[in-house]
Amino acid sequence: MSTALIVLAAGQGTRMNSDLPKVLHPLAGAPLVAHAIRSGAGLEPARIVVVTGHGGDQVEAALKTWAPEAETTRQSEQLGTGHAVLQAKEALTGFEGDAVVLYGDSPFIGEGTFASMAEARANGADLVVLGFRPKDPARYGRLIVEDSQLARIVEFKDANDAERAVDLCNSGVMMMRAGAMFEHLGQVNNDNAAGEYYLTDIVALARAAGQTVRVVEGSEAEMQGIDTRVALARAEAQFQAAARAQALEDGVGLVSPETVIFSHDTVLGRDAIIEQNVVFGPGVTVESGAHIRAFSHIEGAHVSSGAIVGPFARLRPGAELGGDVRVGNFVEIKNATLDEGAKVNHLSYVGDAHVGAAANLGAGTVTCNYDGVMKHHTHIGAGAFIGSSTMLVAPISVGDDAMTASGSVIT
Repeated sequence: MSTALIVLAAGQGTRMNSDLPKVLHPLAGAPLVAHAIRSGAGLEPARIVVVTGHGGDQVEAALKTWAPEAETTRQSEQLGTGHAVLQAKEALTGFEGDAVVLYGDSPFIGEGTFASMAEARANGADLVVLGFRPKDPARYGRLIVEDSQLARIVEFKDANDAERAVDLCNSGVMMMRAGAMFEHLGQVNNDNAAGEYYLTDIVALARAAGQTVRVVEGSEAEMQGIDTRVALARAEAQFQAAARAQALEDGVGLVSPETVIFSHDTVLGRDAIIEQNVVFGPGVTVESGAHIRAFSHIEGAHVSSGAIVGPFARLRPGAELGGDVRVGNFVEIKNATLDEGAKVNHLSYVGDAHVGAAANLGAGTVTCNYDGVMKHHTHIGAGAFIGSSTMLVAPISVGDDAMTASGSVIT
């Protein structure tokens, strides 16, 4: 059966104390809502509908970059989770598959957990609710299971002593045939203290209709919702710890793992060596056998096998380093390709350039790529030797095996 993800991303997130919509706060270099969408990727969703609201224009603009396959619908008034899910009804008109309700501020739900929910649906459950057992369950709604079925969801403030003793809690994530979910939501009312339409009310409606309601359990770490700066920092630490552990498991050498910062999409090859205090921004691939030395910052770059980068180097977007390249201390590379064996060892800037194989750029070399209006390209041929403190005023081409004297300005 095909699946549609309904991602709720309309909340203001006032506890973040920020002008940025909550779901756009970055985690490992990507917005929270992008992580939430990717968490459901294992279900191979046929449709993704993101319900926006507060800061809707910003969220929708970000989704064009981070999840262009997603559709959006606007919740003009925030009237509760049930009301939010109903905003996806028109977008999913005629959709015959399952709908999975996710939250744009919950980035960690694992593929295995979603697979368990899908398995429960395949085994006859009409509605599947994702639960978990937190160390401190006090503030969460309780899942009351009777005769192996979910009987009801009780909010803590409404629970009696026996119900409060239950440690199985509600994550808010649900899976059900889309048509049935919207049918039940059409019957939900806002007769409660908050005057809101709650998604959780469909449990009672499903039971009243004679449908089977099951609970699948995930871990507390998966269910972490992020609604404060403290929670965001905690989530970043959780992501980084998992990324470091996975890198070590994959055969990457981390000299001081706790000091290395990963992005959401960092790719490191087996036997790559990463020294302490290295920061990876988005879009980095480091091949097997490369060596990134201490205090380097790398984003949007590709580092080939045998290359050595740093210490104190910066690779910016578009940096392409060939095999056995050397990029040394206080060197910045931007939108430039360095062919095999090229060397830029000290105190240099190479931008909008191509450096040929085995070329050697002396200390203080600068490709002067910007004329105040336009960027221009520099070509340095294979085997060229660029003397220290050479200024290469682009556009310019230096031929194979050519040499410049120290302190030259080449125009």
